Amino acid sequence: MKDSVAQSYAWCRRLARRRARNFYYSFWLLPSPQRDAVCALYAFMRRCDDLTDEPGADAAAALAAWRRDMEQALEGRSPPGPLWPAFADTVRRYRIPRHYFYEVLEGVAGDLRPRRMATFEELYRYCYQVASVPGLSLVHVLGFESAQALALAEKCGVAFQLTNILRDVREDALRGRIYLPEEDLAHAGARAEDVLAGRRTPAVVEVLRRQAVRAAWYYRESAPLIGAVAPEGRAALWALIAIYRKLLERIERSDFDVMARRIRLPAWEKSWIVAQAMWGRQWQRSGGSWANTGRGAGAP
Repeated sequence: MKDSVAQSYAWCRRLARRRARNFYYSFWLLPSPQRDAVCALYAFMRRCDDLTDEPGADAAAALAAWRRDMEQALEGRSPPGPLWPAFADTVRRYRIPRHYFYEVLEGVAGDLRPRRMATFEELYRYCYQVASVPGLSLVHVLGFESAQALALAEKCGVAFQLTNILRDVREDALRGRIYLPEEDLAHAGARAEDVLAGRRTPAVVEVLRRQAVRAAWYYRESAPLIGAVAPEGRAALWALIAIYRKLLERIERSDFDVMARRIRLPAWEKSWIVAQAMWGRQWQRSGGSWANTGRGAGAP
């Protein structure tokens, strides 16, 4: 059994190394047991997301089968697949609430069909399911004492997902998905047809900028999260948040040129952020949180 779990964690590490472009840089700042647990959680979340991107009617059936396997794993049984021993061990070891994983499945299930968000409240709910819940799971692995850490992790997850939405707006449009709230599109005079066609009109840019303001606000509101987790996890969490904030800043500096290309943070910049975290300079100077740069002022 121990060999099976060890092999499962090794498989999760390989998957994370191959797929977790932003997350994996910060994973290596964690102690080995926590790093393995985060890789197992990432592998689960990654597969959930991949299932909804697979074309054809079989995607719904595959997601339903994945849910059944998850339930077996959580009940202590052993469904086929290399992920499940590590996943079940992580959930049990770090006492991660099981309902989190049902929330993720509910969130990604909506992506099986063309997606629209009528309001920001609807978008917030989606961000909570697919990004805040993984953040809440991560906080359980890192360790925390106050329930405030959970509320802060929820906000941080929303900031992450809004950043992802800005980065992936063109890619999502090609799949028939528009996560930009329809109320924002209407207010700016932007058309959904322009988003789907990849047209970067001034009105579309205004809507994108609105989401960036929201993301920046949630990053600032969640800044105390770094000091709310156990000390051994703070450097990794700081690096992860710093990478995502830098990505948001890069998108802003491009004037939201996200329709024609996917904006990324170069590997050297992510490596430099991790080095800063490892040395403990930047995040310790800011009292264990991201220094407030004053960007994107104002509530969302």
